[in-house]
Amino acid sequence: MSDASGPADMTNKSVTKGVRLLRELAAQPRSGATVTTLAKAAGISRPTAFRLLYSLEQSGLVDRVDNNYILGWELARLGRYADPHAGLAARAQPLLQELADRFNESVTLSVPDLRGGVELIAEAAGSHVVSIVPRNMVGEHYPLHASSTGKVLLADLPVEQVLALLPERLEPYASRTITDRALLLKDLEQVREQGFGVIDNELEEELLSLARPIRDSSGTLVAILALDGPRYRFGRDRIPEALEEMRSIVDRLTEAFWQDSPSA
Repeated sequence: MSDASGPADMTNKSVTKGVRLLRELAAQPRSGATVTTLAKAAGISRPTAFRLLYSLEQSGLVDRVDNNYILGWELARLGRYADPHAGLAARAQPLLQELADRFNESVTLSVPDLRGGVELIAEAAGSHVVSIVPRNMVGEHYPLHASSTGKVLLADLPVEQVLALLPERLEPYASRTITDRALLLKDLEQVREQGFGVIDNELEEELLSLARPIRDSSGTLVAILALDGPRYRFGRDRIPEALEEMRSIVDRLTEAFWQDSPSA
């Protein structure tokens, strides 16, 4: 037998469907969901979903309370050993570099952290030597109210949570930093409506930055893609083109992060 089969030919469909069930289960309330609900959400027949959930239950990856399934103890135990960002960053890096090369500017990928902020986990840069934002920023946290990534995160949260995260008077970082919470809330409404965040002279003088959310199949925000550069090179006239390219990269990142399809 030849080993020349492509990766798609090597995919085990039962494993793929089991993973889809786990993802759908993660999107359910903590009380869990029935096999019927999970099967419908995952696009799998009920008998197949039942067999897969039974197997996952036997291994501890899911638990069952009455008729509801919940994520299992063994899944929680294994999760403690996983690097939450390494695999995500590795899959994203080629696409980040493609976008950076396309505009010859800086590109970052950030994820929500447990403290209510965003953490930069991967970056790429074009060939320009001069850049307003320093390189090697992986692990850094941006101020939520003065960064495009932060605005995308805040726009995804209920107003009450935004107010709890931010002080009454916001710290100024540049000439156009929004320091009034009421004005910031209005700005966040626009971010929600348009589906992207923008800063212009808000984090650093002459820095323009755009950010788009990356969501899983349940609509949960899992990461944020940002593109930024100095305004003398990356001006507002380039925003429409950049947003369109970023939309394409977000779609491809989503495919790279979650490669299985409902028809598998």
